Amino acid sequence: MFTMAKVKYEEELCGAQEDNERQRQLLDAVYKQPRVVLNRADVSEKYICPERKEPEFPGVKQEEDLEPLQVKEEKRQQPPNIKKEEQLPPYIKEEEHFIELPVTGVHLKTEDERQYEENKGAESPSRQQMTNDDSRLALMSDGEDASHAPHTADDEQCDDDVTCHTDGKRWKCSQCGKTFGSKSQLRRHAMGHTGDKPFACSVCGQNFAQRGHLKRHTRTHTGDKPFACTVCGQNFAQRVNLKIHTRTHTGEKPFACSVCGQNFSSKGYLKTHTRTHTGEKPFACLVCGQSFSEKGSLTRHTRIHTGEKPFACSVCGQNFAQRGHLKIHTRTHTGEKPFACSVCGQNFAQRGNLKRHTRTHTGEKPFACSVCSQSFSEKGSLTMHMRIHTGEKLFACVVCGKKFPEKEKLKIHTRTHTGEKPFACLVCGQSFSEKGSLTRHTRIHTGEKPFACSVCGQNFSSKGYLKIHTRTHTGEKPFACSVCGQNFAQKGHLKIHTRTHTGETPFACSVCGQNFAQKGHLKIHTRTHTGEKPFACSVCGQNFAQKGHLKIHTRTHTGETPFACSVCGQNFAQKGHLKIHTRTHTGEKPFGCSVCGKIFPEKEKLKIHTRTHTGEKPFACSVCGQRFPTKGNAERHKCADEKSS
Repeated sequence: MFTMAKVKYEEELCGAQEDNERQRQLLDAVYKQPRVVLNRADVSEKYICPERKEPEFPGVKQEEDLEPLQVKEEKRQQPPNIKKEEQLPPYIKEEEHFIELPVTGVHLKTEDERQYEENKGAESPSRQQMTNDDSRLALMSDGEDASHAPHTADDEQCDDDVTCHTDGKRWKCSQCGKTFGSKSQLRRHAMGHTGDKPFACSVCGQNFAQRGHLKRHTRTHTGDKPFACTVCGQNFAQRVNLKIHTRTHTGEKPFACSVCGQNFSSKGYLKTHTRTHTGEKPFACLVCGQSFSEKGSLTRHTRIHTGEKPFACSVCGQNFAQRGHLKIHTRTHTGEKPFACSVCGQNFAQRGNLKRHTRTHTGEKPFACSVCSQSFSEKGSLTMHMRIHTGEKLFACVVCGKKFPEKEKLKIHTRTHTGEKPFACLVCGQSFSEKGSLTRHTRIHTGEKPFACSVCGQNFSSKGYLKIHTRTHTGEKPFACSVCGQNFAQKGHLKIHTRTHTGETPFACSVCGQNFAQKGHLKIHTRTHTGEKPFACSVCGQNFAQKGHLKIHTRTHTGETPFACSVCGQNFAQKGHLKIHTRTHTGEKPFGCSVCGKIFPEKEKLKIHTRTHTGEKPFACSVCGQRFPTKGNAERHKCADEKSS
């Protein structure tokens, strides 16, 4: 039994000697190296006092600021891999990402001590506090609590831009005053002041101040999007973008404006919004100097100068300067109209179109003219209206040089030169140069009259006709002749009147060559050649060449005399007859003979008088052929044949 005990004792002694030998070799390696860098995984938790274990790094930011510290749990062989810094294996990262061990104060426990402490920790965690600082790895400086990240060996030296606190708790930037929990964090921050960018992209050569920034940038080349949304499956290249995206599902808006209280899902959106209150526009165009509150707005604006259109339609190949414009254009191919009116249900391809349409229901006109105070529902309408006051006409015809205040009006005018009429009626096939003309024409077939007068209730097929009609109630005559000052309710009437001063007769008959000042007069005249009388009386069936003549004739059946003299009260069936009658009261004789100067109250009487000078006798007797200057004279004539009978 004594022999067995002796053998067992020798085996334990031999094992202890082997353990001591390994510890001695390890200590030699530690003391011989001027600097030892260990991977966290290489420092087993069994060698660290439980109360002094490494805390999480609160100072290390998330994905948007810095890539998280990578800690790899590697299987190790005995003894632990402890090498010189210049001989670090691939899994040992740069020293700023790992913990440097002080050279002094390292006590490596034996296997029995480690086993003992593990048993103690299982029995009572509160008893795991170690009082001897020399019996643990000194991972944190004295006075440093677990809320601060540990310092590396380099942290013991103060740089020019670093204020080193003697208590070892915080590191302060001398440039901006910001404090950090470790010098490695401060070092990364200091690169923002120094402009140091030590990490270069191997693809495009772009430099970055932080390794994490380079890593994110690399994904623009690889297309890697490792962060996926658990709700919709959308992938993102950065964790922060996923975080912001997630709020679209949760509805979370944690960032509130301190001025108006509006909430936002990301800090960046809040920052941009704040500039609407401050008026700050920090992004200036290097070409024209225009400033913008958002960097993206400047980028889009710059393409105006460069002509760059990086977004191409996959269907027709058309290019666009903005991604949003491409998205809207794509709907012309797909027919998608995702924006619906909540009042009438009409759908629109663009949100802006829906917004403008909504004003037709609300009657809202938020854009007011600063000159005449007229309001408009669209900003573009106000812009065009302002040109009435300024007289600005930006758009000139390349054919005749005529200028227009609106691009659309120039486009319509150009068709008068090209003869283009792209808008055809589906019922009768008639073509028009303007879409609005086709719309108004279509109502002839449908009988639609959607515009009603608010005074008398009369309906009209176009808004323009209603506007003209309204002036009969208001008496408004906004169009004045520049020669005689006479006012007119319609622009077309002024144009026709102006020709009485200029003598212009632009409408010529293709049969006899007679010219007319009005197109309507030419149309009526043409019927004297064709014999056309399209207007028939519903009572007696008599046909007339002019609508006005039919209207006057109808009064012979109805006995209507709507035109009354304001002096004597006599009524007339025609306005012209009243006008002539009125001259009997006023004594007005506006028609003078150019030969003898005699004046007459009626144009017809002047015409008869003129024949006394010309000798014209247009009326002939059907029996004897004798001619007379007036129709009355011819009717009163009784020739010899008639007398003898």
